[in-house]
Amino acid sequence: MIPPADNSRLAAVFKAYDVRGLTPEELDEPMARSLGAAFASFTKADAVVVGRDMRTSGEGLLTAFSEGVVSQGVDIWDVGLASTDLVYFASGYLQAPAVMLTASHNPASYNGMKFCRSGARAIGSDTGLTEIRQLAGRPAKPAAVAGGIQQINLLDKFVEHVHSFIDIGALRPLKIVADTANGMGGLILPAAFNELPFELEILYEELDGTFPNHPADPLQPENLVDLQNRVIESNADVGLAFDGDADRVFLVDEKANLVSGSMTTALVASAILESEGPGPILHNLICSRATVEAIEEAGGEPIRTRVGHSYIKAVMAETGAMFGGEHSGHYYFARNYGADSGLIAALIVLERLSLEGSQLSSLIAPLQRYASSGEVNAEVDSTDDAIAKVADFFSDQQQDRLDGLTVECDDWWFNLRPSNTEPLLRLNVEGPDEKQVEDRVEQILNLFS
Repeated sequence: MIPPADNSRLAAVFKAYDVRGLTPEELDEPMARSLGAAFASFTKADAVVVGRDMRTSGEGLLTAFSEGVVSQGVDIWDVGLASTDLVYFASGYLQAPAVMLTASHNPASYNGMKFCRSGARAIGSDTGLTEIRQLAGRPAKPAAVAGGIQQINLLDKFVEHVHSFIDIGALRPLKIVADTANGMGGLILPAAFNELPFELEILYEELDGTFPNHPADPLQPENLVDLQNRVIESNADVGLAFDGDADRVFLVDEKANLVSGSMTTALVASAILESEGPGPILHNLICSRATVEAIEEAGGEPIRTRVGHSYIKAVMAETGAMFGGEHSGHYYFARNYGADSGLIAALIVLERLSLEGSQLSSLIAPLQRYASSGEVNAEVDSTDDAIAKVADFFSDQQQDRLDGLTVECDDWWFNLRPSNTEPLLRLNVEGPDEKQVEDRVEQILNLFS
């Protein structure tokens, strides 16, 4: 009998899209074992795919999780060290539910789990995570016959898959610097770029879950400094920054300027629409207005979504969208089982650079139409009360509550929403110039600070 996990501890690690917590203080091996049994019971599958990143706690947690799964008579297909998008590919390729053990961009002291159903279909708080949490809080009776564990290597199949999104023959020699931050990109990128006509240099390629050089969070500008410096020093065409589980990517142009997730979404969307024809394209609600305009100019139908992969994947399935992008560096492809892959997005941009014969800064220049605050985080006593104050102040402007509060004004807009993982409000403001954006940020923060 596998004992139940403590419900109060489960509550601490279950987030809107995944499981994440400090190890072993919040997430330990006994809990992982309970979660394995719970996931096996939830999916009712014959086999479950598992993979993990390079965090020091990962091997023990994966072993415990697998013990929970096989205790229920369910087999394990273990893809070993992997990026999250490789695990999603395995789920689609093998048509089996899957779990990736990772805490993504979080510090080394964290670990977590990303779950999906067969075919890489997302599991979020309203599509199964709550049920998994409930099952983990109950004793799990072992099956009469335990499942088995099979090691399986899908890296070559994954590389073949991501290459199918581009015309390799159209690529031209480019010099690329990638910062994988000692994360899983150090395993995936050499395999993916091996047969491509690029000169690739990888910073911090060694897999090291202690992150000795800098955090594996490319959303924070200070973590991009080494990459930016190296792009200039080596006269590179492009810089690529990956997070810890290598499912997100941020681009740096040849002048070492950061290309936002909104701009990358616009570039990839335009390329997809050109190659596959008109159709729906998803963008989350904090993407730039320029992203929406670029989608329309390329013949696409922009569809606005909430922030978060489980929401975007659901809308992609409902609408038949070919592609979706998030400002945070997640890019989703219908032909990738609806799952996200920073690697596929990066390759599509590199193909576009090859075809255009221009520099990345030149491709981005027509899209730089507005100024943006980036994401501004604020601690508050009550997120609901703070949002209510702001909504009341802007009551004469167009508002919606798709995700937090979005207010559309004449020449500027903002979104204010609670974090799904931290006790914070996240504010994004876009306007015609930096001065107005700064003034609006100050105005909004003063309403509840």
